[in-house]
Amino acid sequence: MAKRTRITIETDSLLVLRGRKSLRAWCPQCDAAAEMIPLKDAGAVSTLSAAEVKAWLESAGLHRITTAQGVVMICLNSLLAQLHRTRGGEQPFG
Repeated sequence: MAKRTRITIETDSLLVLRGRKSLRAWCPQCDAAAEMIPLKDAGAVSTLSAAEVKAWLESAGLHRITTAQGVVMICLNSLLAQLHRTRGGEQPFG
């Protein structure tokens, strides 16, 4: 009988947002505090087209809140999770 070896590789990633405004706020869908970015910056941060961001918003794939000033903010955790799911685990940035 052949001997099998299984190797598991775990990775972490770090996202640095320079020149972008983020806000730490409560995400009701995550039920936790999360970094939020303005909807207008979602495409720039994730390299998504405006059509992709709109489709995700309509399908509830992205968590969002609206601030008291009327600015729509996207939960960065949900954005990264959605990117990971749709791109088959590829690195979403770069």
